[in-house]
Amino acid sequence: MKLVSRSQWGARDYRLPNGATPYSRARRGVKLHYLGTAYSDRSHDRCDDYVRQIQAQHMDSNGWSDIGYSFVVCTHGYVYEGRGLRRRNSANGSTALNEQDYAIVLLVGSSGLTKPTDAQLNGARDAIEYCRKEGPAGAWLGGHRDGYATNCPGDPIYAWVKAGAPRPTAQQEDDDMPTAAEIAEAVVAKLIAGGGVLENSDFDRLFARDAIPAARPPYNNPDYYAADGKTVANDTWTFKYAVQTAVENAREAVARIKNLEGSVGAVDLADADIAALASAVASNPALAEQIAEKVAVKLAERLAD
Repeated sequence: MKLVSRSQWGARDYRLPNGATPYSRARRGVKLHYLGTAYSDRSHDRCDDYVRQIQAQHMDSNGWSDIGYSFVVCTHGYVYEGRGLRRRNSANGSTALNEQDYAIVLLVGSSGLTKPTDAQLNGARDAIEYCRKEGPAGAWLGGHRDGYATNCPGDPIYAWVKAGAPRPTAQQEDDDMPTAAEIAEAVVAKLIAGGGVLENSDFDRLFARDAIPAARPPYNNPDYYAADGKTVANDTWTFKYAVQTAVENAREAVARIKNLEGSVGAVDLADADIAALASAVASNPALAEQIAEKVAVKLAERLAD
């Protein structure tokens, strides 16, 4: 959970004694809220200021002892600590309702931005689970309108709540995963771009790779590099670097999509096979495609494990 503490967002001190009132019993669950006014999305560097505005309105206009909510979730998925887990909220409509459930507000309005973002739903889910685990809060989940006459939290959030507040990311990751054919297409494009020479200017990064150790000669080896020490001079080695870079770039892109953070192992390619085919690739794009498809199969197998 991307938790923003009160000190981090610059909260004012709450007023005593009401601001320090603790919950007297375990919470039944969590209630979701929206702002109930117009709201327009903003960059994350402006969210702290908006949460401070909410606190100022609650304290200075409503006469409350602090911001009313337990937690605030911005559109970027950050969870702002309001009254937190221990101090009773004042947002649910009455002392009894405040005592009964935590109050989490999503920065969504009754006009303007009316639907929560995926990041925001993830943040809200994080906050719900946090309340349940650390509060503790029971499994009950509802909206402000449950047991109180209000439109809050608006129809989009309320529909999400009644569906069980599912995380939106799991299905989207599946939908966004490239197929083996799409990976192959990306690798092919990299292999044949520039006559098979790929990213020679990025030679430092290429040397750091570990997919084909034998394909990395020392910097000063004249058999593989031209006089400038950077430009690959030998076609076979050029192709090896192209394959290595293309495969690992594609692998890392897919790893990022799957949030694996580099945990996918390097694709193993035989030096001898690459060297034997290298000379034919520049004049035979179809052959390059066949190689890329085989690479994609290996890549897909690794990702499926």
